[in-house]
Order: sequence, then structure tokens, then C-alpha cells
Amino acid sequence: VGLHKSGFWRPKSLLDTDRLTLSFNSRCRKNHQDCRALWKHEAVQKYLETLSKEYQQVSQLLNADSVSDFEQRTLKRRCADLSPIAAAFQEIKAAEREVQELEAMCRELDSRDEKLLLELALEEKETLDKKTNMLCRKLFQLLVPKEKYDRSHVILEVTAGRTTGGDICQQFTKEMFEMYRNYADYKRWTFDVVNYTPAEIGGLHHAAAHISGDDVYRHLKYEGGTHRVQRIPETGLSSRMQRIHTGTMSVIVLPQPEEVDVKVDPKDLRIDTFRAKGAGGQHVNKTDSAVRIVHLPTGLVVECQQERSQQMNKEIALRTLRAKLYQQVIEKQLSQEQSARKLQLGTRAQSERIRTYNFTQDRVTDHRISYDARNIKEILNGKEALDQLINRLLEFAEIEAVTEYLENLQASEGGGC
Repeated sequence: VGLHKSGFWRPKSLLDTDRLTLSFNSRCRKNHQDCRALWKHEAVQKYLETLSKEYQQVSQLLNADSVSDFEQRTLKRRCADLSPIAAAFQEIKAAEREVQELEAMCRELDSRDEKLLLELALEEKETLDKKTNMLCRKLFQLLVPKEKYDRSHVILEVTAGRTTGGDICQQFTKEMFEMYRNYADYKRWTFDVVNYTPAEIGGLHHAAAHISGDDVYRHLKYEGGTHRVQRIPETGLSSRMQRIHTGTMSVIVLPQPEEVDVKVDPKDLRIDTFRAKGAGGQHVNKTDSAVRIVHLPTGLVVECQQERSQQMNKEIALRTLRAKLYQQVIEKQLSQEQSARKLQLGTRAQSERIRTYNFTQDRVTDHRISYDARNIKEILNGKEALDQLINRLLEFAEIEAVTEYLENLQASEGGGC
């Protein structure tokens, strides 16, 4: 923040994305488990005070006659970045002052005659606390830079794992795919099935869908990984003996920018056609409309049986292949920039169990944020309960991002956290 000696304006980013990666490890930061705790941190207060002063400085410079047109454009952009942050910062400060006044008043209201007034004051304090929590969340959302692909559409793939129980993984995979379909409907996104390979006993081996809408990747980017299920099978000896079986399925979420510029040489492709499986009436048994494309240099395989036209299925499969190849480019770039970091993008950490669905205890546990949610059926319905869980993940990611940035900033300045 500030002016060059010659008077030339040098804007600084809020949180530099090149220096920041969302670190989703299994531990929670003890000191920063929620927005309010992070808000009270001395380094955060100091940083926000600096941004608030910069906003005032930029606003004053905008009104100065000596500023050139080029500098004014730069200042306007910076002012637009800082304005909502400064406003949220001042709102939180004002809410805290109100809370302090209420607390002081409550300490004086201890007689029986003032009981009703005390109850009203406590209710007002609770309302202000909720408002402050909401403002803190909003503030950190403003501070955390938007990831490049957050607004992108996605290719979501689900694949059944293996278990000695036989069909438990396939059934769970089908439930998970339906959960994401329902979630897309809940968020008013478009959910187009690209591939669907059912299991013989009513479950699902593998499926893929193209999901488009507002901020799809932002909400689904942390769903990628291995999901574990623990349940008693509905049929067979295990059901009668009440034996719990454990199975897994994996989710892959690939961002798909609107313009994916990846060149694919036709010589590198092997294209096979076959009959589609699953729902579709008599048509699926009569024509080889389904398409499988193998990218020989990388070994990537994509399938599509969504449309009745073989040509349309081929086009969709090629689009999916380009998205996967593009994903490899993204991961390579990120691994070069952040080699010491554990990547949490796209096909992240497939070998790690990110979440467990325990049916016998009616509990869903997200291991990355040590968070338990009850009522599995509500979560598998893919509506409000799942949205709350996903928002907890996003909030944790935002807090981790701000915390890590400030720790790095202090370390670079020779300080300690």
C-alpha cells in the first residue's frame, strides 16, 4: 500500500493467490476454528486496519487534481476492491460497540423489576452476535481471492469401490449420484448425464454428468475424493446377523471452463462404439450409439451414451476428454508453483477418505474439518442439509486461506504468529 517515491501508484493485491493454497489437511487450527475467533486475532485486526486506512487514502487521492488519468483508473479499481471490505470492517466494529453497551447495561440490570428489560437486552445481544458472525463470514469471503475456476461448469464422475459385501459399494454409488443430481436441482443448476453404467443388482458401477450453472465448481470442488460407507446390508446373512459392512466410492470433480483450448490429435485417439446400457427403451438394444474414446498417449478413457446419436455422443466424449487433459495441465502448473503443498484440486487425494457415512449411527463425518452431521437421509436427499455441510467446508477453507496468508506475511516480516 502506498505511493512510490516518484508519486506513481503501486497497488497491492488483497490476498496474493500465487502465495496462497487452500490447505485441506486433517487437522483444524486450534486458534481459528471459526470466523469470530479469526476476527479477534491481532494480526487480522492489524491487517484490516491497514486496508481500511488504505481505502481512506485511495479515496482522498481520487479527489486530487494532480492524479493522471492512468493513475485514476488504477485507483478506481483499487477503491472498488477495498470499499466492501472497509464497509464490512466498520459494520463489525459498530456491532461490537453495541454489544459492549448492552453488556454494560445488563450488568446494571439485576433487580427483579428490571427482569423483562434484561431479557430484551439479552435477545438483542443474541441478534447482534448472529449479525457479527454473518459479517465476519462476508468479510473473509471478500478477503479470499476467487479461484480461477470457481465459476466454471464441471464434469462430475462417481465410481464404485470394492468390498467383500458385493453390492454395498454399487448401491452407495447410486445414492451418491442421485444426491448430486438432487443438489444440482436444489441449486437450480443443469445436470446432464454423460455416462451411466448400472450394476446388475440395482446399483451403479460408474457414472458421469456435466453440471452447469452459477459457481458450480466453487461448491463442488471439495467433494472430490474417497467417500466411505458403513452400513448393514438389507439382504443376506449379514443383514440377519446385523453385521456392518464397509465400502467406498470415489468422486472426481473436473472444472470445465467455457473455452478449453486443448488440441487433440485424431491420430492419438482410439474410438470404439458399443450399445448403450440402462434406461432408454428398445433403442439401447438396437444401435451402437454409445462411444468410448481412448487417448493413447495418456491412457485416459472417456465414454458417453447420453444421446441417441452416435455423433452427438462422440462430441460430448471429446469435450469431456479435453476437460480431463486440461485438468492435467492445471495440476502440472500448480504442482510446479506449489510443490511443497498438497494439491486439493480436481482428482485430489483419491486414496484418502474425505468423508464417512455411518448408517448405523446416522452420522456423516467430514474428516478434513472434523465435523459431524446427523440425519444421513437428509444429506443424501441433496438439499439443505448437504448445502450446509458444503458451506462449512467453504467457510473452513476461507479461514485456512486467510490464516495461512497472515502467517506467511508475518514470517516474511520476521514476526511470529
